[in-house]
Amino acid sequence: MAKGKEKKDIVEKEFVAFPDVAADVINVLLYKGKSVVNERNLQAGPTEFIYQGGEKLRNEYEDLCKYELKDGRIKLMYLIANQSRTDGKMLLRKAGYTGGAYREQYEKKTRFLYPVIEFVLYWGKSKWEAGRNFRRLFSRKKISEEAWDYIDELKLHVFEMRHLPEEIRSLFQSDMRIVVDFLAEGNSYRSDRKVIHKAALIRMIKALSGETTVEGEVEKWMEEQEIREEDDIKVCELFDQYVRQGRAEGERIGEERGIKKGEKRGKKIGEARRLVLDVENAMNFFRITLEKACEGLGTTLEKYEEAKRSI
Repeated sequence: MAKGKEKKDIVEKEFVAFPDVAADVINVLLYKGKSVVNERNLQAGPTEFIYQGGEKLRNEYEDLCKYELKDGRIKLMYLIANQSRTDGKMLLRKAGYTGGAYREQYEKKTRFLYPVIEFVLYWGKSKWEAGRNFRRLFSRKKISEEAWDYIDELKLHVFEMRHLPEEIRSLFQSDMRIVVDFLAEGNSYRSDRKVIHKAALIRMIKALSGETTVEGEVEKWMEEQEIREEDDIKVCELFDQYVRQGRAEGERIGEERGIKKGEKRGKKIGEARRLVLDVENAMNFFRITLEKACEGLGTTLEKYEEAKRSI
C-alpha cells in the first residue's frame, strides 16, 4: 500500500511539474484563467527546506516548488502540494512549508525577498471537510475574541480537482484539461484534444483511477505502438491505439488456432477474441464498467458474454 501511494505521488508530481501544466494550474486556479504567469518565466525551486530545530537540523518537504521570475529576479514562489486524502492538520504543514521558505530569506540564503503562495491540489473522491483556517482548526478550544486579535491568520487554499465546475475546467489549456474532465465526466468522457505529454498523461489517469503498476509499462506500450512524445495525437486516437493492440493480439491467436482447427473455426475464434480483448482493454484503460465498455464499442453485453464463452 505504501509503495503504491509513493508511486502515485511521484506520478502526480511529475505531471504537474511540466512548466506548461504548472503555469496553467496557477493561472486557472489562482488567477481565474488570466494569463498572469508565463511558463517561460517559471523555474523549478527547492522542495526541501532545512532549518535548525533545537540541537538538530530538521527539514520540511514540499511536493513542488516553482519560482516566477521577472527581469532575472524572483517575483513569487509557488509551493504546490498534492493530496489524495483529507488531512485535518494540513494547515500546520503549510505553516511549516511557508515558514521554511521565509526562514531561508531571513537567514539570507536567498539574494532577494519575495512572497510565498502555497496551495493544495486535492485528488480525493470525498469532499474536503478538514479545516482551512485556524478558527476551524482550533474550534474546540475556548479562545476569546480578544485573543484572536493577536493570532496570525493562516488560510489553506485547497482545490478539489475531482469536483471542479465545468466553467473552471474549461479554462485549462494544458493536458490538465484532459485530466480534470476525465475525473469529472467519468465513463462518458470523450475528447479530440491533442495530447502534449503522452506518457505522463496516461500514467496520471491510470494512477488517479487506482492503478499502481504504471512504472515502465506506459513507455513499453508506446514503443510497441510506435507512438513518440513529439507526435501529434488526440485523446481518442491514443485510446484507439490501445484498443487496436488487443485487436491485433486477438487476430494473431485466432489465426494460430485457425491453422490447427480449420480456417473457418479460426476466423470465428479470432473475431470473438478480438471483441473480448477490445472490451476488456477499454475497461482497463478508462477504468469503466463492462456495460459502458460494450456501449462505447458499439456492441452488447450479451455478444461479449457469448464471445467470451466461445474462446
